[in-house]
Amino acid sequence: MNPAFSVIFLTTLIGAGQGLFLALFAVELWGPSIETPLFQAVGSLLAFGLCGLGLVASFFHLGRPERAWRSAAMWRTSWLSREVIALPLFMLGVAVYGLAQSMGWSSAPAIGLIVAWLCAALFVCTGMVYASIRFLQEWASPLTLVNHTLFGCASGFLLATWLAATWASAGALVPVLAGAAAVFTLSALVTRGASLHRNTRLKPVSSLQTAIGIKHPRIVQKAQGFMGGAFNTREFFHGRSLTWLRGVKWAFLLLVFPLPLLSLWLGVATGSIGALALAFVLQYLGLLAERWFFLAQANHPQNLYYQVIS
Repeated sequence: MNPAFSVIFLTTLIGAGQGLFLALFAVELWGPSIETPLFQAVGSLLAFGLCGLGLVASFFHLGRPERAWRSAAMWRTSWLSREVIALPLFMLGVAVYGLAQSMGWSSAPAIGLIVAWLCAALFVCTGMVYASIRFLQEWASPLTLVNHTLFGCASGFLLATWLAATWASAGALVPVLAGAAAVFTLSALVTRGASLHRNTRLKPVSSLQTAIGIKHPRIVQKAQGFMGGAFNTREFFHGRSLTWLRGVKWAFLLLVFPLPLLSLWLGVATGSIGALALAFVLQYLGLLAERWFFLAQANHPQNLYYQVIS
């Protein structure tokens, strides 16, 4: 597939926003007995902003943005439509939760629980947009949903760790949040490694014969049949070399996993806010590369027909 940067920013930004909210809610439920309502409110505002930026980015992938509202019409059968509905609901819930924290409402924990369910629903909808496409074997796996969720939680908890380090009254939260971020990051390493291993062992279901409906044992395509490229050749193949793909893969493996964990450890050990900020920035850059690789690795069956151009 040809990755769209609007989709890359959409999934990584809302994932970080979701993970940040879950970190804030976890602090309220299980964190140290510290009064941090303002910390919760500011964190909620940041999570809302990240999701808002992701929502804005998604409009750049639409041919007719003014008709975006129609994308929710097929919610009974389409995971994309369900995502379109779940994202604004989650953003609304985060805004109400942040308001409840800033106003000192006693109902804030109950509101947070409802928003946590909306967060989980959004994770499922976004992951299933890809996992439900059965003819793209690289995506059609439960690992797709698991990886998306773990990446969002890892980046969100890293961001929460950085935010807590800058907040005097929330300093005691830093080791707890950092530990959770490390657990999510290591878990994502295991599951993403499993998906990479799985994808190297896939056997194509389609062939050139099934792609064009000719059963001859030897078929060789000499030309595409057109003077230039078309929508299919632009949208369903990235046009990059195998060397480029390998470079992106190793780049995201370094940026998402060992480098942020090292920076996170240094930040906690030395109390360095800069190191904690670097941990989040490195991982987010790595997640951009990971999302590009995830989208590009999917081999659309139509490329069997357009193999000369692709």
